[in-house]
Amino acid sequence: MKVHRNFLKIQWQAMLLVCFVFAGLGTETVRAETDHDGQLWFPIYNRLHLPGNFLGWVEVNPRFGDNVSEIDQLLLRPAIGYKLSKSFSIWQGYAWVTNYEPQFRDEHRLYQQLSFRHAFTDFRISSRTRLEERFIRNARGTALRAREMVRVDVPFGAEKRWGFVVYDEVFAGLNTLQGGPESGFDQNRAFLGISRKLSDSLSVDFGYQNQAINRQTGPNAMNHIILMQWFVDWGK
Repeated sequence: MKVHRNFLKIQWQAMLLVCFVFAGLGTETVRAETDHDGQLWFPIYNRLHLPGNFLGWVEVNPRFGDNVSEIDQLLLRPAIGYKLSKSFSIWQGYAWVTNYEPQFRDEHRLYQQLSFRHAFTDFRISSRTRLEERFIRNARGTALRAREMVRVDVPFGAEKRWGFVVYDEVFAGLNTLQGGPESGFDQNRAFLGISRKLSDSLSVDFGYQNQAINRQTGPNAMNHIILMQWFVDWGK
């Protein structure tokens, strides 16, 4: 328990430090004008329990913009993981990211991740620390990006199958590429919603996510997202 508390303390301190440092670095590029967009995201996260302490992950993540009849972005993200303990796991993954508006473009990513999940008496907390290597079309070199997410679930109801959910994720570029992203604050995602456990292996979140993006040129972006995300445990 002491290890968990110390780790959570470090996680919160790290996330706050990233927020303040990269928000400060990004002040020179912050613009008063901001583009707003309404979106719908419907990701499906498949977690596979493999023999031994190994884990698998397959994510299918379609995203729709203002014109909800047409897909705006699609992410396919498989990964292989290993359970270090009941609460900690490490991952190596790959992501193929396709964008369709205003024209088709794609991006390949490799990523490494440390995940933490622990249930306390009245709530559950989880975190995800991820480092991405991004291979972006027409950019010279490999873009590095760090991501830190902390999530809190508060179950309620007689059987604790409902819950309140809140999480925040900070993105920060670690280097600058010619024709690619710059270092510093990249974006922030904040979510507030409810969760429903439908069975021992299936659950869903539904709510509002705010995505604030620091663009290099032109106005910044703020997306107002209706998010419904599904979590499926296979072989649990």
